[in-house]
Amino acid sequence: MSVLRFNSVFLLLLVMMFGHSIGTSPSFSVDYENNCFRKDGEQFRYISGSIHYSRIPRAYWKDRLLKMYMAGLNAIQTYIPWNYHEETPGQYNFSGDRDVEYFLKLAQDIGLLVILRPGPYICGEWDMGGLPAWLLNKKNIVLRSSDPDYIAAVDKWMGKLLPTMKPYLYQNGGPIITVQVENEYGSYFTCDYNYMRHLTKLFRAQLGDEVVLFTTDGAGVNYLKCGSIQGLYATVDFGPSANITAAFAAQRHAEPYGPLVNSEFYTGWLDHWGSRHSVVSSAVVAKSLSHMLAVEANVNLYMFIGGSNFGYWNGANSPYAAQPTSYDYDAPLSEAGDLTEKYFAIRDVIRMYSKVPEGPIPPTTPKYAYGSVTMQKLQTVLSAVETLSFSGPVKSTYPQTFTDLNQSFGFVLYRTTLPFNCSQPTPLSSPLNGVHDRAYVSVDGVAVGVLERNKVLSVNVTGNAGSQVDILVENMGRINYGKDINDFKGLVSNLNLGQTTLTGWTMYSLSIDEAVRQGLLGEQSPTQRDPGQPATLSLPAFYNGSFIIPDGIPDLPQDTYVKLPGWKKGQIWINGFNLGRYWPARGPQVTLFVPASILSTAAPNNVTVLELETDPCSYQPCTIEFTNTPILNATVLSQPKLHRRLFTKEDFL
Repeated sequence: MSVLRFNSVFLLLLVMMFGHSIGTSPSFSVDYENNCFRKDGEQFRYISGSIHYSRIPRAYWKDRLLKMYMAGLNAIQTYIPWNYHEETPGQYNFSGDRDVEYFLKLAQDIGLLVILRPGPYICGEWDMGGLPAWLLNKKNIVLRSSDPDYIAAVDKWMGKLLPTMKPYLYQNGGPIITVQVENEYGSYFTCDYNYMRHLTKLFRAQLGDEVVLFTTDGAGVNYLKCGSIQGLYATVDFGPSANITAAFAAQRHAEPYGPLVNSEFYTGWLDHWGSRHSVVSSAVVAKSLSHMLAVEANVNLYMFIGGSNFGYWNGANSPYAAQPTSYDYDAPLSEAGDLTEKYFAIRDVIRMYSKVPEGPIPPTTPKYAYGSVTMQKLQTVLSAVETLSFSGPVKSTYPQTFTDLNQSFGFVLYRTTLPFNCSQPTPLSSPLNGVHDRAYVSVDGVAVGVLERNKVLSVNVTGNAGSQVDILVENMGRINYGKDINDFKGLVSNLNLGQTTLTGWTMYSLSIDEAVRQGLLGEQSPTQRDPGQPATLSLPAFYNGSFIIPDGIPDLPQDTYVKLPGWKKGQIWINGFNLGRYWPARGPQVTLFVPASILSTAAPNNVTVLELETDPCSYQPCTIEFTNTPILNATVLSQPKLHRRLFTKEDFL
């Protein structure tokens, strides 16, 4: 064989083995003639699943991604929450659990492509839909519009984010095949085409002309009117109960040709405090998924794993209903990454239409019941206020909002005095529904009641003129969907005592997370309590305990769940990590997921609880309990409400 012929044969073999890596660049595009995507020139269909890195500890990213890959998915979809990375203007955090580049590399190493949804607005049942609260420093800002101040902030953020994403585009050798611009914009009231044109130009300028940019909207023509725009490929979202033919007909109204895409096929649904845990049948999900794959649609399963709203990151819907700490979503992988019946049902469907990887599936992570931990009372919030308020008191005639006080999350203490004697119960009220979102009221150090947005607008108080009134206001999470996402927190309007408007306020921004991390909450002298007489309401207070993980048992620490029997509502930290909110008195969530990654075998594990209403310590053991079983579906008071309608017949007109 001649040298020339040998070289030709060798080159041909290399091309056959490595495809686009020799001589041609990787490519991903929309094929309008054949109604499909093209990946490296070949027809391609993605079967994807949503995973939010912001809801899963970094230590578990690989486990969750591997399970998704082994289910037969060839892609994942993820949001980038702006407020998660720029909590303070100009200060960016992409480290640790926020290291999105590491997450993308990990997905690619495992063999998964990526559908990126960088916002700027994401919804996602995330605080303020991913928009940073500091945007509200301009009180009349029109979010998600051509408002110059909003556009300036978006341009600066995207100017920081998108250049870091560009190397991970598929045509540049990375895993990102498509990038969404905005999110469900057709469901927002502004309908500002100039805004969408601006974003399109911005994304093109930063990412180039080759990347497939897309939009997602509800599967109805009315949603697509404002959500779709020339230059962005229009896709739709709908759940397993939808009429698939009608839903894709709506997409065809905006995109007569090109691939069929359901960008959010709902495997479950979100929860709210006070509503039942959402459950969607595995059989219904599997049947609907099979029908979509049979018509060669591209599908993203939302969620494939939900994860947890650690800290204060949960969102809320309107009329105001906050989402709980768990974002389990009744997804194929549970909040803790457990394999479920739904996981295997979906895997069986995917196997009918494409090749599923062979080999063992990573098992469900083991859970360990560490048992009861005795808690000891430290201090009330009132007694610790000087320690908790790093910035010191702020005085004003009328109450200021969290935004005015330069605080995004958590708690602010508002203090004033009674302007006259209240020998008889007198209503302390929020006539304009200005408590956002929940306020714990005390007079002269005695708890008297709770005000709650939309639900409890008045409590009766007694006391003498000059008595100290303390109101601890909790931000329960900002609205993430609809016209009310400009959700100011704190006392956003004046309070009245009877017919008199209260003035002369002192406000304390509370840096509770930092105080817990630094161990600044000391013990106070124990107080005598009447055993066997449960208090109906107590002052918000901190409690502390610790537990040691035995070193004689192999493979510890393991994941666990914490429940708080007899405790009413509050926040819990373990080793300084803000695990989230608990509210078993309202439900449906009772236990909180505790990932092993925050636990220690080398030192005692420190637990801090902020109980806002009533501890159980006067009438039962003052303990919390670590168990190996989650409880997400306790009986609650009301029926669930969808935060959006998926579509109706009228949407197709």
